[in-house]
Amino acid sequence: MGYQRQDPVIPPQRDLDDRETLVSEHEYKEKTCQSAALFNVVNSIIGSGIIDFSLVLLIKGGALSGTDTYQSLVNKTFGFPGYILLSVLQFLYPFIAMISYNIIAGDTLSKVFQRIPGVSLISTGLTTLILGIVMARAISLGPHIPKTEDAWVFAKPNAIQAVGVMSFAFICHHNSFLVYSSLEEPTVAKWSRLIHMSIVISVFICIFFATCGYLTFTGFTQGDLFENYCRNDDLVTFGRFCYGVTVILTYPMECFVTREVIANVFFGGNLSSVFHIVVTVMVITVATLVSLLIDCLGIVLELNGVLCATPLIFIIPSACYLKLSEEPRTHSDKIMSYVMLPIGAAVMVFGFVMAITNPQDCTHGQEMFYCFPDNFSLTNTSESHIQQTTQLSILNISIFQ
Repeated sequence: MGYQRQDPVIPPQRDLDDRETLVSEHEYKEKTCQSAALFNVVNSIIGSGIIDFSLVLLIKGGALSGTDTYQSLVNKTFGFPGYILLSVLQFLYPFIAMISYNIIAGDTLSKVFQRIPGVSLISTGLTTLILGIVMARAISLGPHIPKTEDAWVFAKPNAIQAVGVMSFAFICHHNSFLVYSSLEEPTVAKWSRLIHMSIVISVFICIFFATCGYLTFTGFTQGDLFENYCRNDDLVTFGRFCYGVTVILTYPMECFVTREVIANVFFGGNLSSVFHIVVTVMVITVATLVSLLIDCLGIVLELNGVLCATPLIFIIPSACYLKLSEEPRTHSDKIMSYVMLPIGAAVMVFGFVMAITNPQDCTHGQEMFYCFPDNFSLTNTSESHIQQTTQLSILNISIFQ
């Protein structure tokens, strides 16, 4: 076919992958059991996430096409144009994620440094600690937060925007082939079982976070949950520190992906030492400058979710499988692919429109009204919220200490 003559050069993984700077040669090649692979996937889900069925389709597509990376799968299925489209999406998703991580770090660590003159890094157990803090404050703080009208109305029109945010959170397709190849005797059936177990564990953790956070603040819940808590809350200050550290430690992995895409598309997969430094500095600089212009996390997550994560999760894996598979149209995998593809397209289009026309309220850098003894808020939320705050009774500030 014509496109095969213009295939881009996709060099061997060992020549360009930054993971080798993090994992030794022996550990990288060593095959893992299912339990270890399960941990790897769950760990990826907690940091970035994953979508169950589309990951199974991705591996099945790789098996049908004889490829072992997302880029090579799309390149073999849709040729050079598909490869370029995927490269753009794979660059934009982690790049925008870097912007969101900058915003998160600014939201959380700035409040920590205001209260703690010296900080020692804690590298283990941070996610569990944060979950425990959110749960504790759901019990102690929740009863004192006024409830908002229609807080429990399900599936409001902006539910599509929520799908975009969930797509941002539940994606790590760039890790799928790596974990799959790490399995001892990898098979699609074994991979499917692994993904199902990983999803159950990860959904449980995510639901716990979301439920405790929303039960506490209902309609006042911000895109960055820690923005809801008061600055003089010592327990939450420690939680902000843990969260900020986890984000900082995740940041380089996203930078690796953006740099790898640039190297593959523009430099044939190989960067000299000079260009390696130049590209890295440019990516980080641009991401930092953009994040300085945007202080609301919600809109960043929504746009990245609907424009980048949604096609990477729903559209491209389904399209690849439908083109490669010779199964009849009534086969369950094809039926699911036919369902996922238009749903992904709809979420992408309508989610983008709604994110632009109905942006989230944001209280970046401002104390919420219930943090003040007089219950008067100076936040930049909607007028209805401000009107509510002026009518509330005095709140004992000691509950936050």
